[in-house]
Amino acid sequence: MARSIPHSASYPQPVDQVHRALTSERYWRDRLAEVGGEGAELGHVATGEGTIDVEMAQAIPAEHLPPIVSKIRPGDLIITRTETWGALDGGRATGTFSARVEGLPGEVTGTLTLAPAGTGAAITLDGRVEVKLPLIGGKIEAVIAEQVVELLDAEHGFTEGWIAANG
Repeated sequence: MARSIPHSASYPQPVDQVHRALTSERYWRDRLAEVGGEGAELGHVATGEGTIDVEMAQAIPAEHLPPIVSKIRPGDLIITRTETWGALDGGRATGTFSARVEGLPGEVTGTLTLAPAGTGAAITLDGRVEVKLPLIGGKIEAVIAEQVVELLDAEHGFTEGWIAANG
């Protein structure tokens, strides 16, 4: 059974400015360097006219993992993430994201929407995590969902500051 991951982040900047950041390769390199963790790497990046497709790898050291995860997957967790953003259309943009962990039968997937919010913008994430392990899958899903929200909050803080500094 999958667990839902709802999340929303507001920005004081307008939609077009937030979208420009999200579709900039420099933004992704800076973001990964700042909040990606030790050994984080930006892999594939493909940009188009107002679009981007990004793949990155991040690691969570074994000592930071809850015991329930360490029992079934010893060692550091290597996470491969993807994120795509489409072009602005009517003042909005949509995207998708996914994350997979090496050696775990599960995934995180979802959609992203960038839209106006008051005088600024907001990104709404509608995600889900599913771990296909009998009896303990739900517990691991809860841990992953919590970690994803913490990461999204850190990335939001970085993004807001990056846009303010880089326009």
